[in-house]
Amino acid sequence: MESILSVLTTIGIFIGAIFILVLIHELGHFLAAKGFGMRVERFSIGFPPRLFGFTKGDTDYCISATPLGGYVKISGMVDESLDETFIESEPQPWEYRSKPVWQRMIVIVAGVVFNMILAFVIYSGMFLALGSQEVPSSNVGSLYIPDSSFAQQVGFQTGDRLVSVNGNRPETYKGGNFFTMADLTSSNIVFQVERDSQIVDIPAPAGFIDQLNTQPKFISLENALPSEISDIVVGSVAESAGLQGGDRIIAVDSVPVDRWLHLTTLIKDSEGELTLGVVRGADTLSIAVTPQPETKTLGIYPVNPIDAFGVVTIDYGVFGAIGAGAANTYESTAGILSGFGLLFSGDVSLRENLGGPLAIASVTRQATDRSGWIGFWTITAFLSITLAIMNMLPIPVLDGGHFVFLVYEAIVGREPSHKFRMVMQQVGMVLVFGLMIFVTFNDILRFFGG
Repeated sequence: MESILSVLTTIGIFIGAIFILVLIHELGHFLAAKGFGMRVERFSIGFPPRLFGFTKGDTDYCISATPLGGYVKISGMVDESLDETFIESEPQPWEYRSKPVWQRMIVIVAGVVFNMILAFVIYSGMFLALGSQEVPSSNVGSLYIPDSSFAQQVGFQTGDRLVSVNGNRPETYKGGNFFTMADLTSSNIVFQVERDSQIVDIPAPAGFIDQLNTQPKFISLENALPSEISDIVVGSVAESAGLQGGDRIIAVDSVPVDRWLHLTTLIKDSEGELTLGVVRGADTLSIAVTPQPETKTLGIYPVNPIDAFGVVTIDYGVFGAIGAGAANTYESTAGILSGFGLLFSGDVSLRENLGGPLAIASVTRQATDRSGWIGFWTITAFLSITLAIMNMLPIPVLDGGHFVFLVYEAIVGREPSHKFRMVMQQVGMVLVFGLMIFVTFNDILRFFGG
């Protein structure tokens, strides 16, 4: 019953996000068309068959059965419906085909523009309501890199201190993350660390991004978190041994320790009783403790990163939030474009990095589980930018394909023949549905270990 409820919750969250994205996208087309005096015959969330709706004026507003998109049917336009009944009649003033090229261009790109505006509004609203938490990079010390970890395979070593990525030396780490999406989607990633008072470059190996997708962890603030206890689980072996909140572990069986990840690694690798070196106030103690044999844990909590690194909370006014929202929208867009560039160039695996509805639903659910509505709106903004970029791909049936036809018409002085446009629309639909089938089966294979 619990698993069924979890699946239904995931589906509900996914449909909610898709509904918002499609509604805003199609609203852009709708408002632009109406603004230029075009007749809109249908505003549909979802693809046919039509389920229910209502008619107001010339427009049928409806919900359709396939929830992975939507469309606005404008009179006199060759679109997803492949309706060509109007071709033999004379163009009417309210039809798409009778309007100037520049007006039709605006109608076509309006959906993409509205998706970008949605992301900007979400980011700005979150900055205004919540501010942002940033870790001063100067407060973050050296890293602990576990043996045989992905980070070690890349070239990082325990004791390294991260200096820059691709020459970018941030003053703060936003959201507690070392890396931005733009950092990790560059074609040639170079990490720079301070090691033994020397600056060392670590170029990312070939296939880095593909490997990153399959690794549970790379490098995060966890690698730099000090080995200090914030609290003890009541009834745990740590409580029985006399450990207390505020204790700092400096050794495990005479092995020096100063990072939480190193501490937990030694505990999990241990067999039997451990002797901990503990600093408590001005005293240094030696405390014996035996981890729980089933879980290899003591029942201790790490210190909060806010206390460990002195996280700074920035409160934005209205104009500050607008500026931060615009910057975040730009950074996300640049990162997504870089990612698409890597996909198209073959530098990263299409199969490993292109996700379909199942992957999107899973990521949306994970973001919501981790951060509640903050996570939901963050991933919705990110997906809105992704939808905008994908819609501008020069594929017939997508906005980008329509835009290419309009550019051709503007240059040559006449639109492509109706027969050519119909054929290209059909080709585009085959390509899009083929891609949907590929990414959906790819999701299924990934989720079931194929």
